[in-house]
Amino acid sequence: MSALPEAAPLRRTLPRVTDRFALAGAVLIALIALAALLAPWLAPHPPDEVDPFAALRPPDAAHWFGTDAAGRDVLTRVLYGGRTSLFIAVTVLAVSATTGVLLGVVAGYAGGWVRDVIMRITDVFLAFPALLLSVALAVVLQPSVTTVIVAIAVTWWPWYARLSASMAASIATRPYVDAARCLGVPAPMIILRHVLPNSLTPVLVQVSLDGGGVILTAAALSYLGLGAQEPTAEWGLMVEQGQSLFTTNWWVVTFPGLAILLTAFAFNVLGEGLRNALDPRRIVK
Repeated sequence: MSALPEAAPLRRTLPRVTDRFALAGAVLIALIALAALLAPWLAPHPPDEVDPFAALRPPDAAHWFGTDAAGRDVLTRVLYGGRTSLFIAVTVLAVSATTGVLLGVVAGYAGGWVRDVIMRITDVFLAFPALLLSVALAVVLQPSVTTVIVAIAVTWWPWYARLSASMAASIATRPYVDAARCLGVPAPMIILRHVLPNSLTPVLVQVSLDGGGVILTAAALSYLGLGAQEPTAEWGLMVEQGQSLFTTNWWVVTFPGLAILLTAFAFNVLGEGLRNALDPRRIVK
């Protein structure tokens, strides 16, 4: 009797990424994350330090990004806002991807009524625009960072469920999976050792592409007053606070807006680069 096919480790299921766009996006995201993590040491002022006598100062040597209406340093708030925004993005992607992948892999491998039930529930969530459903959930809950995470994660997991279900259904019919079944390997072990690792490549690409979308959605909820609240530093909230000052004190809204734009751009570049690098149909010249 032949031995059971060896489970493919995750490192062997992912091709080596050499795409320059992917590397550029990864470096940019790493720099943004590093600046956010080091905010307590990089920030020139405390994030909640209010100075009415320094309100709405334009950028200068003391305040590189100027100050807001309360006299708080905008550069400091942008750095600390990065901690909040990236925390939301990482948590939402971790929760939604984990939930969606587990449900999708089970649905794809099991098939039959199990797949039908999970996919119909998924279709119900996909029937509503993600942003609209997130706003509706955030309105019901009390505005906070936790509310933003819950509201976005609830609407984001179905995409991963559908993606991983299609991949798992394809992998479940491959010879090494059939061999494992013939040898009496339990279904949970087959899923964990064979189906799940080989289903992760497109999911990782989708996660990198969704990072920018989560950042923008979280900023939109905070901008509408449904997310982070004062005195929390968050980019969307900072944009909302400075919108009325744009024509006279442009720096209050411009720098947090640029932070959102740059971070979303970095995630999109990373995602596109990973998709190009990991596309099996790509022709290597």
